[in-house]
Amino acid sequence: MRVRNVAIIAHVDHGKTTLVDQMFRQAGVFRRGQQVAERVMDSNPLERERGITILSKNTSVDWRGVKINIVDTPGHADFGGEVERVLRMVDGVLLLVDAAEGPMPQTRFVTAKALALGLAPLIVINKVDRADARPAEVHDETLELLMDLDASDDQLDAPFFHASGREGWASKATDPRGADLTPLFDGIVERVPPPAVSPSGPFQMLVSTVDHSSYLGRIAIGRVERGRARVGDAVLRIGETGDEAARVTDLCTFRGLDRISVEEVEAGDVVALAGFSSVEIGDTLADPRKPERLVGITVEEPTMSVDFSVNDSPFAGRSGKFVTTRQLRERLHRELERNVALRVEDSSRPDTFSVSGRGELHLTILMETMRREGYEFQVSRPRVVTRRDESGRLLEPFEEVIAELPAEMVGTVIDKVGRRRGRMVTMRPLGSSGISRLEFRVPARGLFGYRTEFLTDTRGEGALHSRFHSWGSWCGAVGGRERGTLVADRTSAAVAFALFGLQERGELFVAPGEECYGGMIVGENARSGDMDVNVGRKKKLTNMRAAAADENVRLEPPRRLTLELALEFIAEDELIEITPDHIRLRKRTLDPTRRRKAKKRARLERESAA
Repeated sequence: MRVRNVAIIAHVDHGKTTLVDQMFRQAGVFRRGQQVAERVMDSNPLERERGITILSKNTSVDWRGVKINIVDTPGHADFGGEVERVLRMVDGVLLLVDAAEGPMPQTRFVTAKALALGLAPLIVINKVDRADARPAEVHDETLELLMDLDASDDQLDAPFFHASGREGWASKATDPRGADLTPLFDGIVERVPPPAVSPSGPFQMLVSTVDHSSYLGRIAIGRVERGRARVGDAVLRIGETGDEAARVTDLCTFRGLDRISVEEVEAGDVVALAGFSSVEIGDTLADPRKPERLVGITVEEPTMSVDFSVNDSPFAGRSGKFVTTRQLRERLHRELERNVALRVEDSSRPDTFSVSGRGELHLTILMETMRREGYEFQVSRPRVVTRRDESGRLLEPFEEVIAELPAEMVGTVIDKVGRRRGRMVTMRPLGSSGISRLEFRVPARGLFGYRTEFLTDTRGEGALHSRFHSWGSWCGAVGGRERGTLVADRTSAAVAFALFGLQERGELFVAPGEECYGGMIVGENARSGDMDVNVGRKKKLTNMRAAAADENVRLEPPRRLTLELALEFIAEDELIEITPDHIRLRKRTLDPTRRRKAKKRARLERESAA
């Protein structure tokens, strides 16, 4: 069969989606003169805004009579679940490695998954046109990575290519610069084996992705492992929740950016199939006469959780369309249908749900998507997921952290990470660029709130990457935020005169005219401890001399918190209020008197315990 199924995997921002753009252009997917946006595969608005791939995408190109099905995968470690499930659809991978940065944490993760499945790799050292590119060193580092991951002899013989996805050329590592991507296309056809499937026999398919259409309902996407299927055929869904018999109402294959309706599909092709009222990732679709189930899809467990609860602030319901417990529960459980790395559990409170994911970005993408859909809710401070081993020892997740920063700032970063129970593994310079690369093992708790601090310590010149490494023994208390907050003591609109007097106390989060309520956090205190403030205080207009010049009110711009920064900032007794038009911080207990009593009671309990 003249089909090749390949996934493009890499660390975040190593150029996967840009390379796919050029593959489309050179394979004739776009007509002459067609206006096409950059990173055309990043069709989700959040992907375009953030410049990263969040969801895996299926596409295909035709190259000299061979259909190449391509899966563009996310590069961020928080979306590793997307990568793990789509690798079951392919027979080979294009591993992209930045010619300057070399293998990074997510490179190791996705490569390990691909090698374990026995997939044939092709190594593409991308961005060789960078001024600081070091392709020869990156070549050796990638080979070392393959050996560390116990690659087979055949996998170690993987061909290496030098490429520039932005300029649209590739060449074998031993050849001079190429004119186009022809060597890469030919390498895929030669190196990636045809699908190891059974063309004859009863139909069988594993569901790797689920989509939805308002006309067709739920759509199952995956590779046909055996036999053929036609529109109107009877098919049995075999899943964890039971079996369901149905008939195929629609079949599609992928061509470029489009889905093409077909009457019949055969083994080896990646297809979209409709007809089932409920279908989940990992289900098997099979001929009812031979209902054999395929091995399901397993992904690594979540490492971080937060509490989602109904918004109960004084401003609740002002802008959201979905504000009830039932609506929040339904939306979170609906997310489970396609987000295989997510977990949702009920808590002891009926209006609160524990949501666990791979990391801060994984969870904040869900929050941002929900607020854009019109949901209102509150979110707690993140906490790590723990487990116990066979001997009862408490375990927590540890992260592999790679920091790249100017050499003169290394001491500060090592000190700060050490305070957060981190341990440095390696340190080495990156050529003659004056940049050092540090590798740490840090408990996931230690990274809460550190990314912003890291950017401050490195004056914005550092880059921080992390991924889950392993489970380790609980390492004790980790220091949290050292500064307190400025908390509004009443409901009022913020006044410039009041904010002018408060900006000496710390950094503000609100601007003049913004509505505030009692218990809402309006800024960060320059000192430890919280301070109740009146942001609505106005200047008295009595007994003013007409000749006196009024004092100018000059305000610093307020700090605007994104969801990621808000999750890093809040403490245990604080919440994030998320609505379609606002992200606010607040205290769990809005009344200042009750907060003071609770703090006093907690202090007395600590003293008696000591």
